Amino acid sequence: MSFGELHPNIRLRIGVGFVQRLLAVMLMPLLVIRLAELYGAAAAGAMTLAVAGAGIAANFLGGHLADVYGRRPVLVAGELGATVGFGLLALANSPWWSSGAATFGLFLLTTCCAQLATPAAEAMMVDVSTPESRPLVYTINYWSVNLAFTVGALIGGFFYEGHFARLLTGAAVLSALTTTVIARWLSETAPRTGKDVAAGVGAMLRGYLAVARDTVFLRVLAAAALISSVEMQIGYYIAVRLSDEFPTQVLARFGSWAPTVDGVAILGILRAVNAALVVALVLFAKNLLARLTDRTRLFAGITVFTIGYMVWAVSNSGLVLIAAAVLLTLGEIGAVPVRQALLADLVDPAARTKYMAAYALNARVGLLVASLCVTFGAFVPAVGMSLLYGTAGLAAVLLYRSLLRIRAERLRTAGEQASVRLG
Repeated sequence: MSFGELHPNIRLRIGVGFVQRLLAVMLMPLLVIRLAELYGAAAAGAMTLAVAGAGIAANFLGGHLADVYGRRPVLVAGELGATVGFGLLALANSPWWSSGAATFGLFLLTTCCAQLATPAAEAMMVDVSTPESRPLVYTINYWSVNLAFTVGALIGGFFYEGHFARLLTGAAVLSALTTTVIARWLSETAPRTGKDVAAGVGAMLRGYLAVARDTVFLRVLAAAALISSVEMQIGYYIAVRLSDEFPTQVLARFGSWAPTVDGVAILGILRAVNAALVVALVLFAKNLLARLTDRTRLFAGITVFTIGYMVWAVSNSGLVLIAAAVLLTLGEIGAVPVRQALLADLVDPAARTKYMAAYALNARVGLLVASLCVTFGAFVPAVGMSLLYGTAGLAAVLLYRSLLRIRAERLRTAGEQASVRLG
């Protein structure tokens, strides 16, 4: 199966999602910087925490609304709200009007609108895909996410000074275009369950309580949180360790030119290598990896990904760190599409967006654990932190092993029931 053979909604969602993620990566850090300039770092941190909390609440609300009213209305409402928010943000940071309070309020609005639509967008990808096509869908989507991250970070970094209002204006225009695309060409994909879905706060709470009681989903969430906890270390403990311990050294010599790098520089190089390799290799690796079973891709991917982070936790050799970056990126490319497809196969279709909203908590847990590891790492040697990453990776493999078994049993049962009905 090729990209052109996928459902039109999937192709549109990947394109629209690329624009949305590019804007998020480009603008969200710049908005935090802007608040820090206006109110100081401490106040900006508190404001950012409030925005993050509101985003989580909006994510859960969006999961419920998309199950009740359908995916398309929630997607249109979220994108329209983001368009208005970016447009007003451009005005609030223009030569004609500068308002810190408005910047914070509109930052909050755009984040909530984006998070409101996220579960519907994730569920729509599952609605119109099949177990056979999902590895391809999530491979292409993973490539798109990393390309958006790379391009967005470059644009935001180079054009913040003196061009912030123009960036926000451009974001408003792009959001208006994606709103038009969603409203005009995206079709509704919510499955027809044959019964009305209850609305209201009580129904929403009962729905999420049912999700919390799904022990299979909780295993999926725990495994993803373990992986996220390791993945987030690059911006927390590993970043701190490299800045403190990494000795200034020469990575390579080109004649008389021998550039040196310190801990901060090598951190940037490792992130760049990871992002560039994902963008360059993920689509080319698709055909090669397709020859492997999901089990092999998942276990081998998580294993080499974890080993790469274990090396990052202890090594002070620039070349070894870069080699580990290559290794863990290959593991990431192999495992991520399988993990996403496994999630899609194991959630209840009737409450798909609620599950997607709850699944987003894995990243929040990862951030929390990564933050705690900075403090923990002050008392534990680097080897101990490396072993901690290894333990997390092993636990994730064991959880996914049981989940693969459950998926196989469900598929076998579904096949037997289909045979009985046909018989």
